[in-house]
Amino acid sequence: MPAGSNEKRERQYEHIKESARDRGESVKRAEEIAARTVNKERARAGESETASKASLRDPKSASQRGGERSHSGAQGPTKDQLYEEARKRDIHGRSSMSKQQLKNALDR
Repeated sequence: MPAGSNEKRERQYEHIKESARDRGESVKRAEEIAARTVNKERARAGESETASKASLRDPKSASQRGGERSHSGAQGPTKDQLYEEARKRDIHGRSSMSKQQLKNALDR
């Protein structure tokens, strides 16, 4: 846990760490994710001595954003995510479509 934290940040750290572990992250990676998130929250709340411009400038906190950027990776959404969207839109033939075909069908 980052130095100088209060009880609320300690609980937040443990919660984020456990959530990351539940998603299959290694212990080390889960601790890193939790520490970075808590440190950013502390900076936004003025609880830390230093803060990056990005930490202060971001319109939403990490907890509010919660995965909002998860589809912006190099390959975009996964095939499962595309399939679920196709299911919601009731696109016929979706079960036999490739990832690219699902993208094309959803773009129409």
